[in-house]
Amino acid sequence: MSTADTKANRPLSPHLQIYHWHLTLVMSIVHRATGIALYAGMALLTWWLLAAATGRGHFRFVDGIFGSWIGMIILFGFTWALIHHMLGGLRHFIWDTGHGLDKPMRDQLALANIVGSVALTIVVWIVGLAVR
Repeated sequence: MSTADTKANRPLSPHLQIYHWHLTLVMSIVHRATGIALYAGMALLTWWLLAAATGRGHFRFVDGIFGSWIGMIILFGFTWALIHHMLGGLRHFIWDTGHGLDKPMRDQLALANIVGSVALTIVVWIVGLAVR
């Protein structure tokens, strides 16, 4: 027969000091955070599209906000979140095929996700500003 004392001595869940932070753990957290950030970015995109559809005055107002330095920083962050989340999805797709599951490859894919998202974001902005 079980007693309440044996259950009381066991921890309910591992404590934060037990976990060792590693690259794939951080990437999992960042992947979730970028997914949440994409919701806010889509709201901004919807606002911009609605402004374009409603009229010239409202569009100039919204475009002025997005064209300001703070708006450009927000759009740069949205671009990075979109690319980072996409590359994270590709990393998970590779894992779904059964490849890249050993520790060195997991770390290489996580590092490639970070470097690739920053590099692609910069390339997208350079091309976008050149075409503009």
